[in-house]
Amino acid sequence: MQLVLLRHGESTWNRTNLFTGWTDVPLSERGVAEARTAGRALATAGFAPEVCFTSYLKRAIKTLWLALEEMDRMWVPVHGSWRLNERHYGALQGLDKAEMAKKVGEAQVKLWRRSYDAAPPPVSPDDKRHPRNDPRYAGVAPAELPASESLKDTIARVLPYWDAVIAPELKAGRRVLIAAHGNSLRGLVKHLDRLGDDAVAALEIPTGAPLAYDLDRELRPLSRAYLSLPPEPRARTA
Repeated sequence: MQLVLLRHGESTWNRTNLFTGWTDVPLSERGVAEARTAGRALATAGFAPEVCFTSYLKRAIKTLWLALEEMDRMWVPVHGSWRLNERHYGALQGLDKAEMAKKVGEAQVKLWRRSYDAAPPPVSPDDKRHPRNDPRYAGVAPAELPASESLKDTIARVLPYWDAVIAPELKAGRRVLIAAHGNSLRGLVKHLDRLGDDAVAALEIPTGAPLAYDLDRELRPLSRAYLSLPPEPRARTA
């Protein structure tokens, strides 16, 4: 059983070092190139997804589109879910990471970013950054929508979707591609690789780098590897 996890390409806010979370920002030019390269790497490796999953955020959706275009598989069914969204960074969303470190101290920012169970300050229900005020989440019960999340909280909302929707596709023998975000994918890696809380808190998943798993029938990893294009051949010199 084959699964590929793909973090979206670099976004415009990744490039400018802003807390992003559920803010719906586009890919940067570099991010577009990363998504296309990921698709070519998957095609070169012979991976042909049969069903795809992504979040409600356009940087992940666009990454998936571009990768599928490079694989000539844009006809493959795609399912979106808010449960695959990035971690909600609460009141930090839109703020500069370096400026926040100067304001509240590097230790506090590191705690918010890298601890397993510490959530940033929440946004209020009337804040435009609260998902209750975004029409794309109108069909989600308000009590389920976060005002801020820790990594632990993010994993707690991702895993029910994995168990109920994604895992059955794998068990049915279909090849699955998930294009999502650093923290939602860290949750899946923690689950698949049985990582401890400290290990997943330190885990970094690079943008635009497909992480491929071969799984047994119980969805336990047999192998895992990042896929990349082979190096360009060197020009011969006279």
